[in-house]
Amino acid sequence: MPKVTEIVLASRNKHKILELSDILAPLKIKVRSVLDFPQVADVEENGFTFFENAALKAESVAKELGCAVLADDSGLMVDFLGGEPGVFSARYSGVNATDESNNKLLLEKLAGVPIEKRGAKFVCVLAFSFGGNESVFFEGNTTGRIIEELAGNKGFGYDPLFLSDDLGVTFAQASDVQKNQVSHRGRAVAKFIAWLKEE
Repeated sequence: MPKVTEIVLASRNKHKILELSDILAPLKIKVRSVLDFPQVADVEENGFTFFENAALKAESVAKELGCAVLADDSGLMVDFLGGEPGVFSARYSGVNATDESNNKLLLEKLAGVPIEKRGAKFVCVLAFSFGGNESVFFEGNTTGRIIEELAGNKGFGYDPLFLSDDLGVTFAQASDVQKNQVSHRGRAVAKFIAWLKEE
């Protein structure tokens, strides 16, 4: 594999792009996203696993642009709900889902469930593809619980409901630095950076 001097993130989620760019900063290489390439079409995420969806995005965009592409597929898995919302985390409450509507639905589904049964984990799978070649995967997990009402105003997605086992506060109450050190995405990127340095 040629030396990687630039990585394109296969995401249009501005929160995710910012977070990944921050965590990738130690690599000191140029990080761009598909927002910089308007000709790149949306990739339909029709896989049944985080691995399938991440690979679909990474390989499709890398093949089209002919460069190094990193794609993230991640989500929240709640024990009491049998792993929901899982791969449907971003669109849990329907086609026009928002963070607010997703959080509202999650709280409704967990109404009356005691805190000790509200265990959950965030999962992140990164797929890296160079020029469309088969993806290399990096997975990160972090555990916590779903609290009964929103707490904190940082982060995005389910962060205000996810009480981190590592931090003792929700991801929305933690600083970016604190969150990135223990988050599913931070842990997956750390594995990717270690791998890239070995290549």
